[in-house]
Amino acid sequence: MKPLISCLKPKMISMLAGAILSGIFAAPLYAQQSGLPINAAASVNGAIITNDMVEQGIKMALSQGQKDSPELRKAVVQKFIEVLLLSQQAEKDGLANSEKANSQLTLIRQNYLADLELSSYMAKNPISDADVQAEYNKEIASLGPQGMIVEYKISDIAVASEADAQAALNRIKKGEAFDKVARSVSLAPNKAQGGAVGWVQPGQVGPQIGAVLINLAKGQVSQAPIQVQQGWYLIKLEDKKSSKPPSFEQAKPAIRAGMTQRKQLEFLSQIAKDSKIIVQ
Repeated sequence: MKPLISCLKPKMISMLAGAILSGIFAAPLYAQQSGLPINAAASVNGAIITNDMVEQGIKMALSQGQKDSPELRKAVVQKFIEVLLLSQQAEKDGLANSEKANSQLTLIRQNYLADLELSSYMAKNPISDADVQAEYNKEIASLGPQGMIVEYKISDIAVASEADAQAALNRIKKGEAFDKVARSVSLAPNKAQGGAVGWVQPGQVGPQIGAVLINLAKGQVSQAPIQVQQGWYLIKLEDKKSSKPPSFEQAKPAIRAGMTQRKQLEFLSQIAKDSKIIVQ
């Protein structure tokens, strides 16, 4: 039979280790008739696995698409037991005090505390439905009077200098296929696909490229090299399509996720600004 420990996700292992490090497995003082302390789901050589930790494990399993059931609860408890058995054996084998173990345990603790801090910050600074609605309205307004999402199917050629870009453009103007030139000179990973990028929106490609892209006709190549921070580009518009934007209810989860990420990054930037950071 395949041991349950083999099914453990790295995030689950990190959660268990974080719980151990933060003292969540501390045992209450009063015992139930089963001999286990109150709020205990199991005990391994005296180390307590709390019901609270089991609930966290179940929530994680549900978020990964599993269905809640008594069997799932048993499986989660078993995973905790197996991790504790192995960690206790590692202690006996002298692995706990190795440099590698200390480094990894420190990293797990830091990640756990970082997640906890972000969760605490967002709980104190929540994003309301009104905030999400306002962001949705702003995005819809940015689509213009027609209110349609315009997407562009493009290919590109990326080179290091303006001279290289102009040389590639001259070859295309003389009749060479864009994809052939891309395979020949482009420095981008998509050169093997003839420079094919796929469908994008102007806001996804940077302002310099976006400003050129919206004025190209289907099949047309940019008339001059485009300079961006990474180098020089040529763009070809392969196709163009328009579609209706999603409704607020459809877009709500993605908008909230984006706003949450921006809010967390702003918080992190403020912390970094007030800190002394030295990089080798």
